Amino acid sequence: MYWRLSLRNKTGARAEHRALHHLKANRLKLVDRNYACRSGELDLIMLDGETLVFIEVRSRNSLAFGGASASITPKKQQKMRQTAAHFLQNHRKHQHRHCRFDAVLIFNPTGNVTSNAISSNDERLPKPIEWLQGIF
Repeated sequence: MYWRLSLRNKTGARAEHRALHHLKANRLKLVDRNYACRSGELDLIMLDGETLVFIEVRSRNSLAFGGASASITPKKQQKMRQTAAHFLQNHRKHQHRHCRFDAVLIFNPTGNVTSNAISSNDERLPKPIEWLQGIF
């Protein structure tokens, strides 16, 4: 069990790093990462111009169970909202900003989070990295 959790944490950290690199390449600026409170955790908090963006990063190596986007359930959305509210209460300099909730989905059919290549040419497969803005 410990090994599985450790592997999951490493995979998640790599996915977050890849998402961060992708978002910085799109001119977002990092405010915080892995912000946690009692209600939950926000993977990345970034600025897109003057908009504060709370970002969930999801990585999957299979489309089983609906893939990465299907894992952002209404319960997860509620936790993200509560955690964002906590962040804003504790970081007053950002309270005036418009806020948005985004997701970065990373699809790794090879299981290699750092790979940009997809081994299959199947056009039905999702893009290796997809940034969804304003998911809720």
